[in-house]
Amino acid sequence: MSDIVLSIDNVDKIYQRRGKSPVHAVKSLDMAVEKGEIVALLGSSGCGKTSTLRMIAGFEDVSNGAIHLAGRRIEHLPPAKRNVAMAFEGYSLYPPLTVRDNIAFALKSSNLHSAEVVRAVADVAALVEIDAILDRYPSSISGGQQQRASLARALVRRADLYLLDEPMGQLEPQLRAVLRGRLKSLLADRRMTSIFVTHDQTEANALADRIAVMEGGVLQQFANQKELKERPANLFVATFIGEPPMNVFDADVASADHVCFTIANGPKLDFAASEIPEAVRNAIGGRKQVVVGVRPHSVKIGGGRHEARVVSNQWLGDQSHLAMDVAGKLMVAVSHAPVPAKAGETLRYQINLSSLHLFDVASGAALSHGLEAA
Repeated sequence: MSDIVLSIDNVDKIYQRRGKSPVHAVKSLDMAVEKGEIVALLGSSGCGKTSTLRMIAGFEDVSNGAIHLAGRRIEHLPPAKRNVAMAFEGYSLYPPLTVRDNIAFALKSSNLHSAEVVRAVADVAALVEIDAILDRYPSSISGGQQQRASLARALVRRADLYLLDEPMGQLEPQLRAVLRGRLKSLLADRRMTSIFVTHDQTEANALADRIAVMEGGVLQQFANQKELKERPANLFVATFIGEPPMNVFDADVASADHVCFTIANGPKLDFAASEIPEAVRNAIGGRKQVVVGVRPHSVKIGGGRHEARVVSNQWLGDQSHLAMDVAGKLMVAVSHAPVPAKAGETLRYQINLSSLHLFDVASGAALSHGLEAA
């Protein structure tokens, strides 16, 4: 049986605004996080991810639902009673204290000997590369250094759960890449159950064991990186996850001794009925229209029976990104070799049935992925 540390059960967050309509920021959220798991809350601005984090920490009230942590129901408890460590996006360091004392303050109630506190502070400061500024005050250091101090103050604690709000958003790319690896190792080695908020897919992919994709206050899908990319639950996840994002087209469906997806004003993706498993045919059902999706890496350039006009061709050092005009819409293809094609030229391409993702037009729900029903 799974060792569930955090359980979020049918939680809502509704912000009441004087003279204005309420804002339903988080809607019927259900999530369970296992011991030692690192979870990313990923989504665009305003999707509800920070509100979720703040409800777990106790800085926002829960409008409906329950939150359990380490076997205790906590949504009614003040933050200090929850045994949650949090690194704020806004740093929240104490101005009168040095960086060293800010970090050590998190250990004030730990009953550690002073030598152990000194060692713990030194270790976490070295991890986030702020050991040279420990005796300086928050007002005298940069925003990136303040962010690392806030992160260190959260990590030095022994807590049931670690909440990190955009923990490296202010850091330079090179330092961010280094700290991601160190942070991942620390959290994994010590089995520190963690949730972090980010809008950066690279950060989510690098750090998290599972990613919760949110939009409009709703949890769209909660899965590992492979599942999100290869079996997205709906059209939103399909187009949000991945770089470059999935190509999608509206298509008519014709079925007889073959199945043909006709992209509006564009090519016909025609497959023999024998090629399409029964489960996929059943998922399509009697639909006359679907949304067809294909990842850029799955568009095979060269050969094939379809043609498209090249709009742009970018060589990024290790791969080519080609944007091509298909029925008045851009389709992006990725090749790991240089493609000698200029804007305005025509290229042939091929899309295989095993690469297609099909979605319902009305709801956006996934119908099938490749040769399997969703």
